[in-house]
Amino acid sequence: MFVLSKIFLFLVNPGVWVPGLLLVGTTLLWTRWSRGGRRLLTGLTAFLVIMAVLPLGQLIIAPLENRFPTVKALAGPVDGIIVLGGTVVQSLTLDRGQPALSDGAERLTEFVKLARAHPNARLIFTGGSGSVLRQELKEADTARQFLQEMGLDIGRVTFEADARNTMENALFSYRLMQPAANERWLLVTSAAHMPRAMGVFREAGWQLTAYPVDYKTFRHYEWAPGFNLTGGLSTLGAGLYEWLGLVIYRLLGRTDELFPGPVPETP
Repeated sequence: MFVLSKIFLFLVNPGVWVPGLLLVGTTLLWTRWSRGGRRLLTGLTAFLVIMAVLPLGQLIIAPLENRFPTVKALAGPVDGIIVLGGTVVQSLTLDRGQPALSDGAERLTEFVKLARAHPNARLIFTGGSGSVLRQELKEADTARQFLQEMGLDIGRVTFEADARNTMENALFSYRLMQPAANERWLLVTSAAHMPRAMGVFREAGWQLTAYPVDYKTFRHYEWAPGFNLTGGLSTLGAGLYEWLGLVIYRLLGRTDELFPGPVPETP
């Protein structure tokens, strides 16, 4: 399933299938199916213009990001904090000798803030390698270096370095931390990823408070004329991946809801 998920991520990435369709359409122009090539290229051009001008990617991601509320303040004690990987570039860190953060770095920066605000909370970073070929490059190693350089006492942090996806994040961190039923844990991950993450973690036995970060959309989006093809394709790919991931996780029984949402916390 890990390898299949990587193939799936590859295929839903517009940066892959858009050039692929361009290549197919251009090739057809030089064959007896040139009419089909012209139609394909015309349709693809129209699609790219629409993605550049209209906020379709934003509209796809917004419901995901709005599913769980932004946490403005935390009332009461916090027993533990979990932060998911997916925010560092291990190979670049190793090459350059300094932590290289990717999109979604707010997961780590908010983790540092929360750890300082709750000095008695148990802490865990969960993230191994998402690479099919380079399993020796562990996200946990880069996270350890970053958190130490930010001045956090890494002796407080449990680093889980074997998880390759969200399901394994949930299972492996649960085995390590063994949370009690009455403990209050925070889950820190990107807002668009939060519904799928909460569904998987609940299925693994966790009782969590969602702490979404790394927003890509405004709460009340107001469209204004523009032309941003790169941004449009990026948000489209991210949104498609999460929505299709929700469907697949539900079909595989990894969550008990198609679109996990908030539940009232026990007093």
